Amino acid sequence: MNFVFISPNFPEAYRWFCVRLRENGVNVLGVGDAPYDLLHPDLKWALTEYYRVDSLEDYDQPLRALGYFTGRYGKIDWVESNNEYWLELDARLRTDFNITTGPKSHEIGKYKSKLAMKEYYRKAGVPCARCAPVTDLAAALDFVREVGYPVVVKPDNGVGAVATWRLESGADLERFFRARPETPYLIEEYLSGSVTTYDGICDSRGEVLFAASHVTRNSIMDMVNEGVPTYYYVDKEVPADVEAAGKATLKAFGAASRFFHLEFFRLTADKPGVGKTGDIAALEVNMRPAGGFTPDMLNFSQSADVYRIWADMVAFDQLRHTYNGPHRYCVYAGRRDRRRYALSLGELEARCGGRARLFTRMPDALAGTMGNQVAIACFDTMEEVEGFIQTAFRLWEEG
Repeated sequence: MNFVFISPNFPEAYRWFCVRLRENGVNVLGVGDAPYDLLHPDLKWALTEYYRVDSLEDYDQPLRALGYFTGRYGKIDWVESNNEYWLELDARLRTDFNITTGPKSHEIGKYKSKLAMKEYYRKAGVPCARCAPVTDLAAALDFVREVGYPVVVKPDNGVGAVATWRLESGADLERFFRARPETPYLIEEYLSGSVTTYDGICDSRGEVLFAASHVTRNSIMDMVNEGVPTYYYVDKEVPADVEAAGKATLKAFGAASRFFHLEFFRLTADKPGVGKTGDIAALEVNMRPAGGFTPDMLNFSQSADVYRIWADMVAFDQLRHTYNGPHRYCVYAGRRDRRRYALSLGELEARCGGRARLFTRMPDALAGTMGNQVAIACFDTMEEVEGFIQTAFRLWEEG
């Protein structure tokens, strides 16, 4: 089996996808813009060959890379990046080389367009917020008269809450239109809720091989726009309503042979036409792993190895190992360099003792949302999770 991994060096933890593939006997070929000498030694071991391009944005360059690999190793069986930014590139390469193990260009829209996602959520029976394309101020005001303030404006094709804002008034709406980005935007009714996810891996029949769920209580928009504390935790178990909504969504989208990251709201206030407090509502679909160090957190929480589970899916289309270890809450605290905290990152790690899992730096490209300083630890109770969060974010001035 010939597997081409696009940009296998970023984020650095993605080397484990390649390592696990190599351990399964897969011929792993890399295409990226990083110099070979800068690749992690584990990644160098995993890759049979690495084709460096000056830019992955210039389609002719990865196209030539796959042409070269095809001539040298035969037909390519898989192309994947597991990275939201390159999903359209992956799909285009699959289309041009007739690779059938993932979505092609004509199929990728439902995974990238937030407006298109609504249709599939409705097919799955998962309620979602009303929305409309942003055309002009008059149409936006008509929409607001229907749903009321606040509303959310977001790119139709975007990642997370980047370039997403909550608008509280007509003045906010007018300000948005005066500086409106040129890219297609949506306006959506605001839902009050925490974000809960259904993360995992499904096989070629869409059957779930592994799943977990993480919860983000703070607004992701406020994390990005206001720099509020970034934290979330992987739950010990997947709540039954999240699992039901997640599986229905996968079926509606026809997901297969994928790592998935499905986001839902758990409503914290009633919303007519959507649901009652505590109900699940749709947010967005991502057909790739959750960002940052979340795959590692899934491992820490569930005593699993999602890199191996994914590689087993690719090579054998089945779960090949059992994972029966303890389940714990795994919590992430992303601290910002501009803040002065009561404890240094090293002191916080020492305070956690044996519960500490990963204390490091977040790459600058992801720090806007995730924070600069990464603190990840596991706990048995939510009381311990809350205590860790309070300690991690306590400022020096507070003592």
